[in-house]
Amino acid sequence: MELLVCPVTKTTLEYNAENQELISRAAKLAYPIRNGIPIMLEEEARKLED
Repeated sequence: MELLVCPVTKTTLEYNAENQELISRAAKLAYPIRNGIPIMLEEEARKLED
């Protein structure tokens, strides 16, 4: 997972084990992880609130 970056901003991601998501603080998006596979599509990401 260290190699994954946000497809929008190319910045590093934070792993949220509780929600099974990869968080991009720069893009304010949370990418889901389904069945152990990160879904790195902007249209699948959840928008983070401020």
